[in-house]
Amino acid sequence: MIHKKNDPFNALEAKTEAQKLSFAPIVFHTARTLRDLGILSALDKAGEKGLSAPEIAAQTGVSEYGVKVLLDMAISAHIVLWEKPNYSMANLGFFLLHDGMTQANMDFTADVCYAAMMHLTESITEGKPAGLKELGDWETIYQGLSKLPEKAKESWFKFDHFYSDRSFPVLLEEVFKSEPKKIVDIGGNTGKWAMQCCGYSSDVEITIVDLPQQLEMAMANAEQHGYQDRVHPFPANMLDKKQSLPEFANVWWMSQFLDCFSPMEILSILKRVKQQLRPGDSVYILELFWDAQKYDAASYSLNATSLYFTCLANGNSRFYRSDDFLEIIEEAGLVIEERTDNIGLGHTLLKLKAQ
Repeated sequence: MIHKKNDPFNALEAKTEAQKLSFAPIVFHTARTLRDLGILSALDKAGEKGLSAPEIAAQTGVSEYGVKVLLDMAISAHIVLWEKPNYSMANLGFFLLHDGMTQANMDFTADVCYAAMMHLTESITEGKPAGLKELGDWETIYQGLSKLPEKAKESWFKFDHFYSDRSFPVLLEEVFKSEPKKIVDIGGNTGKWAMQCCGYSSDVEITIVDLPQQLEMAMANAEQHGYQDRVHPFPANMLDKKQSLPEFANVWWMSQFLDCFSPMEILSILKRVKQQLRPGDSVYILELFWDAQKYDAASYSLNATSLYFTCLANGNSRFYRSDDFLEIIEEAGLVIEERTDNIGLGHTLLKLKAQ
C-alpha cells in the first residue's frame, strides 16, 4: 500500500517544482524533438566526450540554432550534460532514447492524449470524454479504435500491448492449470490473448465478447494465425445492462477491461458474469492497481493514464485503487480465491468464484 502523507518539498523546492510544472509541456516536446531529430542518438554514439553544437548540426542536419535552443533546455531538464564546448548524454537522456516503456508512454501521450488534455476541465465537469473530439466523432474511444488517425492508432496499440504482452507467459500457465476447453474473453480487443491461448493449447476454444468494430480486427487476427475455427465472435455492448453473455465457459477472462468502466458499470458486468457461472468455473481479472505497484514511477504512470480515461476514453473510468475495486467484487457476490501482484510490469491477477 502506498502512503503519501509527508510533503517532500520545502517552500523553495516547491516553488522550483511549480515552475517545472508550468513549463512541463514545453519540456515534453523538447525531449520528444531531441529524440525524433536524432540529436539524442548522436550524443549517445559520441559517448562521454560528447559533441559540440556545430558537430551535432553537421551529423543531424538540424540547424545550429535548433541544436542549441533544444539542448540548452535539455541541460535545465537534466536530459543532457554540458562541459564547454560539448554536450553529452545524461542518464535521463539515455532512457528517453532506449527505454521501451518510456517510448510507449511518450508516443501515447503525444499522439493520443496531448491535444485532448486541453479539454480535461470540461471532461471533469461534464463527466464525458470531451477531448475525444480531437481524434474523431465517437461517444467513446472504443467505438473508434479501428478508425483512429494512423499515428494515434499505432501509438495506442503499442502502449496497450507493451503492458499486457509481458504478462502472458505467467498468465497462460496459471489459467491452463485446470485445462479449460472453453474460455470467454470479455473485452478481447484485437484478440492477442485469444491467439496466445490457442497457441498454448490445441484443444481450447475462445469466444471473444466485444464491440463489432473490435471483433472485426480480432477475427482478422484469428484468420491470419489459422485459428478461425477455434475463435468465435460474440458482438456485445457491455454498457447495456440487458446484454446477454455466452451460455457457459470453464474460464471467464477479463484483461485490462474493467478499468474501462465506472464502478456501477463494473458491478453490472460482474453480476451478469456471475449468473453464468457453474460449479467449478473460474473468473480471472487482470488489472493494474495504482496502489499495488512496487515503484513510484509505476503509480505515477497509472494515475496519469487514468486521466486519459477521463478525457478520451469514456469520461468515467480509471485505474482503480485496489481496495475500491475489491469492494465492487464483493458487492457482485464474488469472492477472491487467489490474488497475485507484480505480474509482468505491475499487473494483479485475481481469481474469483461465486459466493
